[in-house]
Amino acid sequence: MRVPFVKMHGLGNDFVVLDAREQALPTLAPAIVRALADRHEGIGCDQLILLEPSDTASAAMRIFNRDGSEVESCGNANRAVGVLLGQPARVATKGGMVELRPDADGIAVTLDPPRFDWDAIPLAYAMDTLTLPLGWEELEQPAAVNVGNPHVVFFVEDNDAVPLERLGPIIETDSVFPHKINVNVATVEDRKTIRLRVWERGAGLTRACGTGACATAVAAMRRGLADRAVTVHLPGGALSIAWREDGHIVMTGPATEAYRGSFEWDDYA
Repeated sequence: MRVPFVKMHGLGNDFVVLDAREQALPTLAPAIVRALADRHEGIGCDQLILLEPSDTASAAMRIFNRDGSEVESCGNANRAVGVLLGQPARVATKGGMVELRPDADGIAVTLDPPRFDWDAIPLAYAMDTLTLPLGWEELEQPAAVNVGNPHVVFFVEDNDAVPLERLGPIIETDSVFPHKINVNVATVEDRKTIRLRVWERGAGLTRACGTGACATAVAAMRRGLADRAVTVHLPGGALSIAWREDGHIVMTGPATEAYRGSFEWDDYA
């Protein structure tokens, strides 16, 4: 079976997009995802995106990390799908319904209001999610927020100095996070500017994480560190994040189609 794909990226966070809206594909087993995502023997990506038909939206989107795990949401993938669809659309994800709209600065993505209850993150037991009484070496007292997927956010003086490649996997897999966690380390430059690095659950260090930018911006706003509209600078580029008065988050930024191709399914099954 010959399967077409589109290779895309959002600020360097890259995807293989498979479109099964008109022709169904075999089951995406974790081993197939890992094989396709392999940068040496496969196509190579941080996440594999599967588009499927939906009765309630323009499409349904499923998101698989390169380790084969399926996750609820991906902000950069939302923008990539917005570029593919090329018009205003609603897309159903496991993390909620998202609205996509072409914008002069790329694609504007409207997300559901963030959740802050401890069992909505989720955490293993009740605690204050604005300032978790937890620490891992120099990283202490993060905020926790669910923006369709779970995040903790550490505010530090210099996020570039944090050994995130070492601490990220330790925090991600801590038993206090039953569904694992995305780890963000942020430096607030001023009330409109944040620098951010992200260890992404199931993917590792990433050049950009759209939901991480949303979670970090909201956490900074809740702590009184930032205004309701900020620019978040990631290693791959910048995203504009606004937290509207109705609770919805709007993330705006670019996404790019790199190339198209096809592969034999049986080569990776």
